[in-house]
Amino acid sequence: MRPHKKMQIWQNVMDFIQELYSITARFPREEIYGLISQMRRAAISIASNIAEGCARKSNQEKMQFFIIARGSLSELDAQLEISRRLQFVSQEEYDTQSEKLDVISRMLQGLIDSQKQVTRSANRSIT
Repeated sequence: MRPHKKMQIWQNVMDFIQELYSITARFPREEIYGLISQMRRAAISIASNIAEGCARKSNQEKMQFFIIARGSLSELDAQLEISRRLQFVSQEEYDTQSEKLDVISRMLQGLIDSQKQVTRSANRSIT
């Protein structure tokens, strides 16, 4: 099994993507090339960058991909808020999905922090 598939964060993101596709399928048809596409791409970017980061050898490279995933998560968070304000999602759906993004965000920050720590330790042992 590939390393990213063993990670709880990746599994959480994959579950989130499935739910997001279901939710965005109910959006107005005119949003197919707008908000729907943007939200789906941002969510896929989170999973893709976590997977790519896990495949990298150096801790610095891993961290860079995790940071990119964090940026996509922030983008998706903004898009979810826009969807709520436009009443494409209910307050309840927004709250539920927002909580899930918070959990993923904390896990992602933990990955970034652990890579920073490993990088610092490696740099100390070199000097």
